Amino acid sequence: MSENVLKKGVEYEGEVVRTDFPNKGVVYIDDAKVIVKGALSGQKIRFTIGKLRNGRAEGNLKSVLERSPLEDVLPACPHFEMCGGCTYQRLSYEKQLELKNAQVKRLLDQVVGYEYDFKGICPSPNPWGYRNKMEFSFGDCEKGGELTLGLHRKGSFYDILQVTDCRIAGQDFNDIIKCVVECCRKYGISYSHKLTHHGYLRHLLIRRAATTGEILVNLVTTSEWKDGIVTETGFLGELRDNLLSLNLNGSVVGFLHSINDDPADTIKAQHTEILHGKEFFFEEIAGLYFKITTFSFFQTNSFGAEVLYNTVRDFIRSTFDRDKKPGVVFDLYTGTGTIAQVLSPIADKVIGVEIVEEAVRSARENAALNALENCEFICGDVLKVIDNIEERPDIIVLDPPREGIHPKALSKIIAYGAGTIVYISCKPTSLVNDLVALHEGGYRVKMVKCVDLFPQTVHVETVCLIQKEE
Repeated sequence: MSENVLKKGVEYEGEVVRTDFPNKGVVYIDDAKVIVKGALSGQKIRFTIGKLRNGRAEGNLKSVLERSPLEDVLPACPHFEMCGGCTYQRLSYEKQLELKNAQVKRLLDQVVGYEYDFKGICPSPNPWGYRNKMEFSFGDCEKGGELTLGLHRKGSFYDILQVTDCRIAGQDFNDIIKCVVECCRKYGISYSHKLTHHGYLRHLLIRRAATTGEILVNLVTTSEWKDGIVTETGFLGELRDNLLSLNLNGSVVGFLHSINDDPADTIKAQHTEILHGKEFFFEEIAGLYFKITTFSFFQTNSFGAEVLYNTVRDFIRSTFDRDKKPGVVFDLYTGTGTIAQVLSPIADKVIGVEIVEEAVRSARENAALNALENCEFICGDVLKVIDNIEERPDIIVLDPPREGIHPKALSKIIAYGAGTIVYISCKPTSLVNDLVALHEGGYRVKMVKCVDLFPQTVHVETVCLIQKEE
C-alpha cells in the first residue's frame, strides 16, 4: 500500500514505531507513513486520516487499544485525561528523559553528518510543582454551565476545565484558583465570551518566586463593570481579603487588577491597578537577583533555568583557557537579560539585543541591581540592530523564539565570523532548520546537552555549542 491508497476520514489501526518531537507518533500502514499526534511509541492505536497533502499523511488519534511498555506509572494529576498539557504523565520521569533525549539526538543526527559530543539530558531539579507562572482562563466546561477557572479542555478552544489540583504548579496555585472562582461564583459575575466579547472575567495570572515564595496574583477582566459589585469595596475588595487570608506555603505580596478589552484571546493589560502590595518580586538565579512583574518574561522553571544557564556558561568556558576571558559576547534575543547577566562575570563585555521594550527596561534595571557594569542592552529587532553595533563579537549566544531565527538575521549573524556560537532552543526542530544555514556558513556542532525545563510535557530545551571551522 502507498500513501495514495490511504483515504481521508477512513479509520485504521496500527502500532506506533517511535515518537518524534514534539509528541508525534509514527505509524506505518504497509509502506505508508502516518504521523499521529499524541501517540506514544509501543502503543497500538486506532486513528483516522485527517490530512493527505504533498505526500504527507496525518492521522487523528481516536483510541489507544494497547498501552506502550513505556507507560510504567499511573498519572498523578486528576485532570490528566481531560487537560491537554502534561501528556507524558504515564511515563516515569526516567522514561520521559530517555524519550526526549532520543528525540533530540535523532533530529540532530539528520543534519549533523559527523561526530559531535552529545552529553545527554539534565533532569529538572523538581519534576513536579516546578512552574513559577501559570495563566488560567475563565469560562465554562459545557455551554451554559457553571463558571469555571482553569485550563482548556483537550482539543477545545472554548471549554475551560476547572482546575483543582494542577501538579506542575504546586498547591499554592490550586488554593488561589479555588479562592478566586468561589468568590466570582458568589457574586454571579460572568466571564467574557470569545464570540460575543461580552462579559467581565477573562484570565488569572499567578507568579510565585521559587526562592522566596512571594506570590503575585493578577486578575484580568474587561471594563464591563457591574455597578456596586465590581468595586474595591465589593467583589474586588472581598477577593483581595480572601486571598490575603489564605494559609499558603508562600505569601501574596501583590494583588493586581488589569483591564484588557482587546477582542483577541491574548493575555495582556491595557491598564493595571494595584489593589494590594506591589507589582513585582525578586527571584534569585545563579547568585543574581531579577525583578519579576506579572507580564515580564522569565523562564517558568526557576531552578531548571539555573541548570540551563550554568550549562551555557560551562560550554563557553570550555572554549577558552582557564585564565582567559572572552572579549565581547553578543546575547541576541536576550529577553530580560538573564543569560547576559549570568555570563557577565566571565566576559569583558556582554551586549544584549531584544525587540520588546519592557524586557529591555527590566534587563537594564536588573543589571544595575546586580551591580554589573559590563552589560549593555539594546532595544530593537536583531535583523536591524546588529548592523549598527560597533563591537565585533568573540562569542554569540542565540536564544531565539520557538520558530527560530529569521533567515536574513541568521545570514548577518554568520557573517560576523565569530569563533563560537551557543544556540539555546526550546524547539529542537527549529534548531535543526537553522543548523543547515550555519553549516553552509562554515560552522560545525561540537557539543550538545539537553535540559528538561518542562517535566511531564513534550517540551525540552537544547543547548548547542557551534564553532567556526579553521
